[in-house]
Amino acid sequence: MIVEYENLLILAAFLALGLITLMLMEWRERKRKKGAEANPQADHMVRVPVDDECCGRHAVCERESLLTTKPEIVYYDDEELDRLSGLSPEEYTPEDMRELNDVFTTLRSEDVVGWLRSLQLRNITLPEELRDEALMIVAERRAKAAHRQQPD
Repeated sequence: MIVEYENLLILAAFLALGLITLMLMEWRERKRKKGAEANPQADHMVRVPVDDECCGRHAVCERESLLTTKPEIVYYDDEELDRLSGLSPEEYTPEDMRELNDVFTTLRSEDVVGWLRSLQLRNITLPEELRDEALMIVAERRAKAAHRQQPD
């Protein structure tokens, strides 16, 4: 009889742990949704993993980081894109798309990170196809930089 009582206690403990886990997961999901509602552009923003070794306070680090310590907007001969601020990519006209693509395709690869940072500061969202291509360039540059830093 004592063995059955201990088994019931263990089962109850596992059920309680499961319920607590479920409640925490639900709380975290609600918190995430609330954050997404506060920033509806978040789904369209460029997210790139941050390099833990880079503090962002040096010119070299900041040039390669999408995060910036100073909110200084740098223009890449693209001032006309400011009219897209706050719009979602679905609202862009074909002319808007062409202008975004023209600016992107004329950038040097080392300027892509700075341009993405500039767009973020200006609240301009890239269309998915351009965003994916830009992130690929950023990832390639980071991989090359990491490879150069590795000792032989």
